[in-house]
Amino acid sequence: MTGLTETIAHLGRLVAYPTVSTDSNLALITDTAERLEALGAKVEILHDTTWSKANLWATFGPDVPGGIVLSGHTDVVPVDGQHWSSDPFLLTETDNGLAARGACDMKGFIAACMAMAPRFAERATQRPVHFAFTYDEEVGCIGGQALVDALRTRGAQPAMAIIGEPTSMQVIEGHKGCCEYSVRFTGLAGHGSSPDCGVNAVDYAVRYVTRLHALAEDLKGRTPRGSRFEPPWTTINVGRLNGGQAHNVIPSEADLSWEMRPVQPSDTDFVREAIESYASGTLLPAMRAVHPEAAIETEVIGDVRGLEPMEPNAARDLVAELTGANGAGTVPFGTEAGLFQSMGLSAVVCGPGSIDQAHKPDEWIAKDQLQACLAFLDRLSTRLS
Repeated sequence: MTGLTETIAHLGRLVAYPTVSTDSNLALITDTAERLEALGAKVEILHDTTWSKANLWATFGPDVPGGIVLSGHTDVVPVDGQHWSSDPFLLTETDNGLAARGACDMKGFIAACMAMAPRFAERATQRPVHFAFTYDEEVGCIGGQALVDALRTRGAQPAMAIIGEPTSMQVIEGHKGCCEYSVRFTGLAGHGSSPDCGVNAVDYAVRYVTRLHALAEDLKGRTPRGSRFEPPWTTINVGRLNGGQAHNVIPSEADLSWEMRPVQPSDTDFVREAIESYASGTLLPAMRAVHPEAAIETEVIGDVRGLEPMEPNAARDLVAELTGANGAGTVPFGTEAGLFQSMGLSAVVCGPGSIDQAHKPDEWIAKDQLQACLAFLDRLSTRLS
């Protein structure tokens, strides 16, 4: 089979595993591990604490420091409530290309890596290449964080990381971080005619949101000089607020979900410290003055580092050379690239397909994008020899 034919075959196999983030990815990981081991890769399956999900770390080439990480996540977003023209977990050829959940984001890149694995097995003689396939990227890069922690513990130090998220094979050297939080307010129920006798959880959640809105305005004044993001400042978004039962009942509970997209780490600290101080120093004392058991509890859903444009960046320069790109850009969506950068690796994002086609009904990837990715990986494998 040609490289493209092999890639399509791998893609059909990969999308047939319904690896929605709420479900296990073990069947896909086990199948992929067996295929890589058969080609001579040194393979590790790194389970999560529940043993229902796992990362895969596979290496071709010598056991020496350095080398290149090819990173992709195996989980996909849900299809519930979406109207698909075909089975979302069956690869279907359409006028646009190849459709299935995850075809673009981002099993297309993993399929290309698998198709090129025999070349890497043959050519990675001087420097290693590592395949890093993770779980739960879509819900906070949980698998990526676990993988990076494991690599730090063992002292592994690759030289660079290429994250194959869909960028239409454009070279991306920067993206914002993504921090997601859920906050539960617990007050005291009562009759709506006597609001002072209860603790209205919704009221306090609204005050919390008002403070977030003020911080969002403050962040505009903290815009880094020369920021290349759009918008150029750190943003805050309130995504959900639930609470209350009826017009005449003081709500005792409220649930709030919000996110922050930082352009610099200092903004993350600024917002966290400010909102935590407001919640613990202003809101909570007022709630407990009426009901000592009132509470404000924050859960960190995801805390994903951004990818900061840096000089020098060997990964960016290498990928630009191998793809023929004459520049590098930034994107607003998050990836696992910042996690690898935090280890001291140079990191870049470059992969087949467009993010505009991801997460939607009839998600698809164009065949010429897969072909371009294969050509890039082939040149990379030659460089490794």
